[in-house]
Amino acid sequence: MSAAVVSTADLAVAAGLLLCSAGLTLALGLGQARSLVVAGVRAVVQLLLVGMMLKLVFALQSPWLVAAVALFMLGAAAREIFARQDRRLSGWWGWGMGAATSTLATVLVAGAGLALLAHHPWWSPQAVIPVVGIVLGTVMNGVSITLNAFTRGVERERPAIEARLALGATRRQALGDLQRAALRQGLIPVINQMSAAGIITLPGMMTGQILAGMAPLEAARYQILLLMLLAVAATLGAVGVSFWALSRVSDARDRLRLDRLAPPSR
Repeated sequence: MSAAVVSTADLAVAAGLLLCSAGLTLALGLGQARSLVVAGVRAVVQLLLVGMMLKLVFALQSPWLVAAVALFMLGAAAREIFARQDRRLSGWWGWGMGAATSTLATVLVAGAGLALLAHHPWWSPQAVIPVVGIVLGTVMNGVSITLNAFTRGVERERPAIEARLALGATRRQALGDLQRAALRQGLIPVINQMSAAGIITLPGMMTGQILAGMAPLEAARYQILLLMLLAVAATLGAVGVSFWALSRVSDARDRLRLDRLAPPSR
């Protein structure tokens, strides 16, 4: 079985179906037609540019170039985490907390993934870039959802938190329920991904390997390993950012410090 090849005509058909979907949302008055079309155009442009860039990176086989691409991906993910926050931490913390936790979790788990999955040199772009991209996407979701849920919850439940602190609770006791609730939200996507794998959906890596000609059972083994690594990555990122955020919105004297949150963006 040879790898499936997508022709320009195939892409044109898919684009036509997307336009039909946009027309349907327009007819229903959903106000999403423009967003669908713009998102589709962006996807085409971005993926074609990435494809051309990766072609060059794969050809050069330079560890420094691979590192530069990985750093760019980590920076872009940090920006996305920052942009998804309704109540951001003020100053450097608003960007740096998400950047640091997502980078650490991605480096640790992607390193393990490269050791287990790849059959190339550790710096090979064919190995590093796909693994970092897959892990980083999952970490980004876990960190951004957890951090946003926690900071919003702290603001919403400020009177109850301050009451607990006034009664002698430590900051970890007063904020513990919110932290756990935020973590549960942050881990929902990766748990759903694992729960649905195989029965409801075929994950992307397994589908791609089957289309490329790999035996289904072997592709399934790769996907199982990857899903477990993704769960570890999401957990590390979410737990790390939740504890860091807890220490930031309070202080060592067990006081709530909402002055460390930036004003709501309008």
